Amino acid sequence: MIDENSKNLIIRMFHVHKNYGSKNAIIDITLDIPQNEFLFISGPSGAGKTTLLKLLYLGESVSKGQVLIDGMNLSRISRKRIPFLRRKFGIIFQDYKLIPSKTVFENVALVLEAKGIKKRLTQKKVRNILRVVGMEDRPDSFPPSLSGGEQQRVAIARAVAGDPKIILADEPTGSLDSESADIILDLLKRFHKRGTTVIIATHSKELIHKTGGRVIYLKKGRLMKET
Repeated sequence: MIDENSKNLIIRMFHVHKNYGSKNAIIDITLDIPQNEFLFISGPSGAGKTTLLKLLYLGESVSKGQVLIDGMNLSRISRKRIPFLRRKFGIIFQDYKLIPSKTVFENVALVLEAKGIKKRLTQKKVRNILRVVGMEDRPDSFPPSLSGGEQQRVAIARAVAGDPKIILADEPTGSLDSESADIILDLLKRFHKRGTTVIIATHSKELIHKTGGRVIYLKKGRLMKET
């Protein structure tokens, strides 16, 4: 039963472990994340940052412990409910994961089509989102013709198209120049101001210093400290 103090917590993790055979990727992490927080997960390569994000949207399942997302206990969720869980998330990857054979417009529209949104509403919403991320002049372009920064802006547009409660960004600026990285960070801040919880996994201290907010540090799968 959720108590009064936990009502604004959109993510709760209780003594979570993740093992890959004999390798311990996540070790005994307990963590609460309030709704509308802008949170960084930091640590060196191999610390468990990406694994932790995957556990939230059931990209991986926990080996031990419990994860609650917006009141849903992931250890009790049925396979049929997993798509509904994932609609709570917008996910941004370092390597973009856009479909190269589809246009910018089509990549973003896919999210809305999957939700059964009518074509006319989908077209209107995609145009609006592309305007917000500064890609309104490239709807018919294909991802391979875009720069890294442009592809990441399209990836953000796709991530927010379904109005997610939570944005997960895994090293979203890792392969970008500083100017493009600043644009991506500003976009994430903009969606955070609209009420979205934003969680960024990064090893970049510069990125964290530009933003502020809470930072949790992982090392070899363990939560070492919070600042």
